[in-house]
Amino acid sequence: MAERGSASVITLGGKGSSLTSSSVHAIAHGLAQVRIDSAALDRLASVCAPSNQNPTPVTKYRFPKLDTLTPQETRAFLAVLLNKLLLVPSGSSVRTSLPVLVSEAVNSQSNSWNSEEAIDVTEEELVVLEGLSLPSVSSGICAVLDYQSTALTTIIDVAAALSCEASGADVAPFGSMDSGDGFTAKEEIGVAGDLKVLLNGSKLVGKTKSEEVLEIPKINGKLREVVKSVHSSTRIELNSSMKAGISGTAKALGTNVVALAAAIKNLGESSLRRVKTISNLINNDSLRSLFEKDCSGGDSLRNVYKSVLDAHFEEDFVKFGHQANVLLGIVWKIVTWEAVVAFVSLEGSELLGEKVNGGDVRADKKSEKKKKKVVLGKGTGVIVQLIKDRLQSKGSVVLEKWVENIFLFLDPKEPEFDGLLIKVKEILETNESRRLPKLPKGTRDFAKEQMAIREKAFSIISDVFKRHGATALDTPVFEMRETLTGKYGEDSKLIYDLADQGGELCSLRYDLTVPFARYVAMNGLTALKRHQIAKVYRRDNPSKGRFREFYQCDFDIAGQYERMGPDFEIIKILTELLDELDIGDYEIKLNHRMLLDGMLEICGVPPEKFRTICSSIDKLDKQSFDQIKKEMVEEKGLTVETADKIGDFVKERGSPLVLLSKLKLEGSLFLENNSSKLALDDLAIMFEALEKSKCIDKVVFDLSLARGLDYYTGVIFEAVFKGATQVGSIAAGGRYDNLIGMFGTKQVPSVGVSLGIERVFTIMEQLQKERNQTVRATETQVLVALLGDKLPLAAELVSELWNAKVKAEYMVHKKVMKLIDRARESKIPWMVIVGERELNEGKVKLKNLDTTKEEEVPRSTFVEELQRRLNP
Repeated sequence: MAERGSASVITLGGKGSSLTSSSVHAIAHGLAQVRIDSAALDRLASVCAPSNQNPTPVTKYRFPKLDTLTPQETRAFLAVLLNKLLLVPSGSSVRTSLPVLVSEAVNSQSNSWNSEEAIDVTEEELVVLEGLSLPSVSSGICAVLDYQSTALTTIIDVAAALSCEASGADVAPFGSMDSGDGFTAKEEIGVAGDLKVLLNGSKLVGKTKSEEVLEIPKINGKLREVVKSVHSSTRIELNSSMKAGISGTAKALGTNVVALAAAIKNLGESSLRRVKTISNLINNDSLRSLFEKDCSGGDSLRNVYKSVLDAHFEEDFVKFGHQANVLLGIVWKIVTWEAVVAFVSLEGSELLGEKVNGGDVRADKKSEKKKKKVVLGKGTGVIVQLIKDRLQSKGSVVLEKWVENIFLFLDPKEPEFDGLLIKVKEILETNESRRLPKLPKGTRDFAKEQMAIREKAFSIISDVFKRHGATALDTPVFEMRETLTGKYGEDSKLIYDLADQGGELCSLRYDLTVPFARYVAMNGLTALKRHQIAKVYRRDNPSKGRFREFYQCDFDIAGQYERMGPDFEIIKILTELLDELDIGDYEIKLNHRMLLDGMLEICGVPPEKFRTICSSIDKLDKQSFDQIKKEMVEEKGLTVETADKIGDFVKERGSPLVLLSKLKLEGSLFLENNSSKLALDDLAIMFEALEKSKCIDKVVFDLSLARGLDYYTGVIFEAVFKGATQVGSIAAGGRYDNLIGMFGTKQVPSVGVSLGIERVFTIMEQLQKERNQTVRATETQVLVALLGDKLPLAAELVSELWNAKVKAEYMVHKKVMKLIDRARESKIPWMVIVGERELNEGKVKLKNLDTTKEEEVPRSTFVEELQRRLNP
C-alpha cells in the first residue's frame, strides 16, 4: 500500500468534476487523499440563506452502523458523502464546515470513524445527513465492488488460461462458442475469444475434458455481464445530488449487487474446483498445506453468500454491502490461488528447485531438456514472465515468501497492479489477437462428430435420389448477376453480389434451381432428372436455424411427362427422404399456384399484384393474419374488403381429399374460375396417386401456403418439422414451367424439391443428444499399434490392411496404454499390437476393444484373421 505522504490527491467539487469507482477505491485504501475545490466551498456558502450563513448547531448526529464496516468501507462511504455534500442543491443550509470535517476524517490517519462519535449539526444539516447517509454507504461500497470486480474479470481470465495449460485441458470448444445464429451471449463469446488470444500458440493445452474448464466462458462471461450493470448504476449514483433523487438508492443498487454476488459465488466455486484439480496434479504437499490453511473452502463461500442474501432480504443495506465485499474478498483470494497453483505447475520447479510433479528437476538433466521445450501461449507466456521477473527480483525461493509475493502482485491495492491490468489489455488488443481467425456471422465450422452425422445424412439423401433415376450435376458457386436477378421476387434483395474484378457482374447462387434451369437452357436439353447437393448463399440476418451459407439438396425433373406424374414423384421422394433420415414427425403443406391466382382473382386482387400479395400470404406461418392484413392494406394498396375475403380463404386447411371435395362442391367459386378449376383437376390426379403410394397421410392441403418466389407456376409445397426442436420449414419446392424459357430458349416444364439440410442437421444433432447416442467421427476398423519406434514395420503392416480394403490407422509409441487410449478415444474396435516379443516370434496380437479379449495369430495370416472377425 502506498504511504500517505506519497498518496495522490483527488479534487472534489470542481467544475465538471465527477467521482469514479477507481477514485473511491483509491481513497478507501489510502492510495489517494481528497481535496475540496475552493470554488465548491464558495458556492456552498453562497447558496445558503443569508440568515443561515453561520447557524448554531442544535443537535448531535451519529452515522448509523459504521461499526459494521471495515475502515476501507468507511472511507469509501465518507468519500461519497463528501461529494454529495458538495452537490447539495440551492436553498439547502449546509455550513462549509461540514464537508471540511468529512474531508479531514477521510484523510485522517485514523482507520475508522466510530459510530459512537457524534458531530454537531443544525436541524437543516440533520435532514441532509439523514437523507444522504444510507445512499452514500451503499454507493461507496458499490464503488469498491465495482472497481475490484471489474479488475477481477481480467484477472480470472488470466488465471483460467494458466489453469488450462497447467491441466492440459481441451480448449477446442472455445473456438466454436459463436454459432453465428444470434443466440449466443456476447460476453460469453468475449471470454472465449480472450482465452484463445492468451493461449494462442500454446503447446500445453491438450485433450483433457473437464467441466470446470468448459464452464469458464459461461461463468466468467456472466460475471462480465453483471459487472457492467453494476458499473453503470454505480457511476450514476456516485454523482447524483440530493435533488436528483436518492430515495430507493440502496434498493436499486442492491438489485444489481445481488446478481453480482451470485456471479461471484459461482465464479469462486468454479475457480476452487480448478485449484483442487491442479493441486492434485502437482502433488506438492507444502503448497497444498499452505492452500488449505489460507483459502476458504466451498462451505465458507456459500455461507457468506447466504449472509448477503439474508441481509438483502432484511433490507439491512449496510450489512448487505459489507457482506458482498467480504464475499468478493474470499473469491479474489481463491482466484489468486488458482494463479499460484497453475504457475507452480508450469514454472515452479525451475524457480523453487523442488519436487514438483514428482521429480527433482535440478537433479534430472533429462527433465531439464524437456522443460525447455515447454511452449506457453503467447499471452500466458508474457504473464508468466512478469511473475518470474518479480519473484527473481525478490531473491527468495522459500515457498511461503514466494506465494506471498504472487499475492502482492495480484493485489488491487498494490502500485504494480494497474500496470498488470494494462499489460493484459495490451495482449488482448495487439495485432496478434486480430490475426486470430473469426467466422463471419451466419456461417459455421463442423467438427468431426458433426461431419459424421452430415456424411451419413448425405449418403441417405443420395441413395434416395439415385433410386429415382437422377444423375448428379454440379454448377459454379457464382453465376452471372443477370442469371439470378428477377427470379426471386422480394427475396432478390438477399442475393450476394460480388465485386466486378474480372470484367463480369457476378453473384453468389441463391439456390440450386435457377442454376439448374440455366444449365438446361444453355445446353438445349429437353429432359433431365438431376440431383445436386451444394452450398448456397443468402445475404440475410442470421437467426436461429437460419444461415448465410448453407447446403441445399435438390432433386428436379425437367421435361414433358404424363400430367402430374413428376409432381407426384417429387412429393413421394420428399416423404422417403424425411422417413429415412428418421427425424420424427413432420407434415408437408401443399397448395397450387394457379389455385392461389384464382383465389386472388375471386377476391378482387388486380393481376399485377398477385405476386406481391402471395409474398405477404407466404408469411402467415410466422405472423398473424391481422399483421398480414395490415401489410396488404397499408403497404400494398388492397381494400379492407378484399383483404378480409383473402382471410376467409387462407384459413382453409385439412386432409387433401376431404378439402378437395369441399372446394369442388357445386356452387364453389373456384369452379367458376378457369385458373382454380385447372388447379383442382391437377390436384385430384395427384392426390389419388399419393393415396395409392401410401404417403398422402403426410400431406396437408393448405390454402395459406403461397411460396413467395416468382418462378412457381403449379403445385407448391413445404415440409414442416413437428417435433420439439423449432427450426421452421425443412424442405420446399414446386412446379416452375416458365423458368427455363426465361433464358431465351423454348420452355421446358419442370418441378423440383429442395431439402434444407442445415435444419435437418439441427434436428438430428438434438435427437442424438436426447437419445444419448455416440457418433464415431471415423470409420476406422483397426489400429496397428507398434511398441517402440519401428515406423517401417508399422508402414508394412498397415499397408497390407489398406491393400485388403480394410479401414485402418497406425500409431507408434513406447507405451502400450498410449496406444490403447488412442483406440478407445477414436472408438476403433480392433487393435493389432506388435511388441518386441511378437516380432521375434513372428506373431501379432489381436485385441478386441469391446470385449478386451486378446489372442495371438501368425504374422503371415493376420489380415485374413482380421477380415474374418470384421465380417463374421
